[in-house]
Formats: sequence, structure tokens, C-alpha cells
Amino acid sequence: MTDVHNDALELEDFDTVLSPDIEFSGILRFDKPFLIQGKVSGEINGTSLLMIAEEAVVEAHIKASKVIILGTVKGNINAAEKVEVAISGKLTGNVTAPEINMETGCYFSGRCIMIDKRF
Repeated sequence: MTDVHNDALELEDFDTVLSPDIEFSGILRFDKPFLIQGKVSGEINGTSLLMIAEEAVVEAHIKASKVIILGTVKGNINAAEKVEVAISGKLTGNVTAPEINMETGCYFSGRCIMIDKRF
């Protein structure tokens, strides 16, 4: 059994939060932990943790160090460290990362490519 371990992250753990009432379209860049609670479409590029909250809807290609999905994501993900999809998560797209965790009961449609982070 695979469980997602998001270490009980709280709002205070994120430097930036996109609130549930916000819709953003375009290129989003971040360097510190970022939480999306609203709707985003386009492209997301970051060097830190990205968390997609349960009520969030994201239609974007994502590049980040670690991605945690509790909501809905349509788009490819490239993570330097890890991608986690919780039971409430819905991911449609290809995933490339050294570590990929999908909780039993989540939705996933795409390909997983696990890269060796030792190289």
C-alpha cells in the first residue's frame, strides 16, 4: 500500500498562497513553497514545493522540486525530487520524477517516468 506523506503541511508553511477565489492564466514562477487553492492555467515553474489543494483546479505544465496533489491537475509534471498524489487527487498527464507516490484511490491517467537522481 502506498500512502502520501505530506507531513501535515499547514497554511503557515507556505510563503505564497493563491486563494480559492483567484483565477490565474499565464506563466507562474516561484522560488519558495507555494500553495494553489484557486484555478490556474498555463505554465508553472518553480524551484521549491508546490501543493495543489483539494479544491484547486490546475491546467498547466508544471516544473518544481516537489509537487503534492490533493486537487485536480491536467498537464505534464517534471519534479526534481518527488510527486505525490493523495486519495483526493486527480492527475491527467505524464509525470517525470525520481520518486512518485500515488495513494490508493487517487485518479491517474498518463505515464510515469522515474529518473535516477543519483546522476
